[in-house]
Amino acid sequence: MVRQCRSMAPPDGGRHTLRMGKTYDCIDGRLRAFIEEQHLFFTATAPLSADGTVNLSPKGLTGSLAVLDERTVAYLDFAGSNAETIAHLRENGRITLMWCAFSGPPNIVRVHGHGEPVFRDDARWAGLLTHFPDIDPGRHGLRSVIVVTAELIRDTCGFAVPLLSYESDRPLHGSRFARETDTTLDAYFQSKEHVGTSLDGLPGLPLPLPPTPAPTPPLQGTEGA
Repeated sequence: MVRQCRSMAPPDGGRHTLRMGKTYDCIDGRLRAFIEEQHLFFTATAPLSADGTVNLSPKGLTGSLAVLDERTVAYLDFAGSNAETIAHLRENGRITLMWCAFSGPPNIVRVHGHGEPVFRDDARWAGLLTHFPDIDPGRHGLRSVIVVTAELIRDTCGFAVPLLSYESDRPLHGSRFARETDTTLDAYFQSKEHVGTSLDGLPGLPLPLPPTPAPTPPLQGTEGA
């Protein structure tokens, strides 16, 4: 049964009600708030080949994920030594995102859908970046924006997920890649065996890396608005 944008938590906050899972037709209200409040989420993709390598990745960094609308989620894909998610999405588009409650009432939310990597030379690039005002992507070697259109939205109980306390984001990624220029970042990607090509030989991140697009100038008359 599909519930239109129904809130996840029962009125008692889950203290006395056993919840085994619901399906939603959009991301809104408490469901959206839950997603946006989490400090960690996971992405899962796979190639079409039956013996291909399934990929599962943790994602963090505050401000790197945004709910664009009731059916669309996007996250910033930063520099790394692999590009399995990009490769799988370029081949077949299948992706699942998952968020877990590590504090408060137990809950797990999964968004199953179709994903697309949007690269620096795409006309949509500048517009997408406006959805991420709370992070400086230049410090992290931003290489694509992953846009996911939801096809199935589910939550489940999460009773076995442990209680964990969040301390802070690790500063290591930013300190490592903030010093890179477009040229040196491209050289870094070129030196990695599985950035331009996946573990299974699929096309990964398109190289050479396009330069960082210049910031879009403000509309005339809006400076200082």
